[in-house]
Order: sequence, then structure tokens, then C-alpha cells
Amino acid sequence: MKLVIMTKSTFFVEEDKILAALFDEGMDNLHLYKPDSSPLYSERLLTLLPEECYRKITVHDHFYLKNEYSLAGIHLDNPDMLPPSGYKGHISRTCTDLTRLKELRKKSEYVFLKNVFGNLDPGGDEPVFTLPKLEEAAKKGLIDRHVYALGGMNIENIRTAKELGFGGIVIRDDLWNRFDIQSQTDFKEVILHFEKLRKAAN
Repeated sequence: MKLVIMTKSTFFVEEDKILAALFDEGMDNLHLYKPDSSPLYSERLLTLLPEECYRKITVHDHFYLKNEYSLAGIHLDNPDMLPPSGYKGHISRTCTDLTRLKELRKKSEYVFLKNVFGNLDPGGDEPVFTLPKLEEAAKKGLIDRHVYALGGMNIENIRTAKELGFGGIVIRDDLWNRFDIQSQTDFKEVILHFEKLRKAAN
């Protein structure tokens, strides 16, 4: 099962050091997700990372960065969004509707199915799908190795995602909630938790 790490939606001081350490620990699929931010901040973050990591990074915005830094690909957060004109390369997408999975899988390397287990943040999104609904989708072959579970993913529900037949999981809050960007500089807990996630996903 593939393990995708998504960045925090905001930039923070220790971010490049943590990401570089995660790449050292074996992270091979990072989604750079910084909605409503200036591309200059994303460029700055990329320049602080080792160049050999670029081919493991997918961008959600500022798609020109893909070619500029030879990144892995681009991600479309809206299922109806079109890639830039003339774009050639890997595309992944986010989907919130089980009935559209089949169609979107055909034109994507992989598809994030959003809000599978809700949101780990207090007051966050509720799960969109019940377990029986997901099991039914799995039986119909809608969930397969090209569909990754996004939303509320943590170490406890990785097994459920595996049993449902998801090809990957997308981790964000479960990792980043282990580091206080306001007061911490030691990020050992983040690295240790990444190791646990990796073992659970394998």
C-alpha cells in the first residue's frame, strides 16, 4: 500500500528540515499542498530541499513548478478541473463522489477519495461515506490500487483502508499534529511516527 504525505496547508520555519529528514527516512510521495499561497514561498521551500527529492514531489498549485523543478507531477483538487493546456506528465486528482471514481481513474495516475474517515481536527469534516457504502464500492471494483484514502487517516484505520482495497493512504494531520510550529524545534516525534505509518502501510 502506498503512503502519501501531504504538507501542512501553511508554511513554517522548520518545514524544510522536517521534509528533508522524512525523505531520508524513505518518504517517496510528498504532495505540496499550500492553498491560496504565493508561489514564491513554494519556490523557496523547494530550493531548500535536496534536488534528488524533487522527483518525489507533486504540486497542487502553481503548476509551472512541475517543469521548473522536474517534479513528479500535478494534482487537481477539483474533479472537473482541467490540466494546463499542453501539459504532459503525471496527473492525480481528488474526488468526493464514488460514482465518478471509475471515470477519474482512467485519466489519473491515482485518485484521492476525500473525507473517507472525516477530519482529525476538532470541528473538521465528518466522514462522507459509511463503512457499508465503502464496502459496496469495493465489491463493485470502484476502489482499487489507483484509489487512495484521504481524510481522517491515521495509524488506527490503515488496516480498514487495506481491507477495503485502497491502493494508498494520504496522511496529513496525523503526522503534523505531532509538531507545534509555534514552539517546537525538535521534530523527532514526527520522524518516529512516520516510521510507524510506513510499517503499518507495508
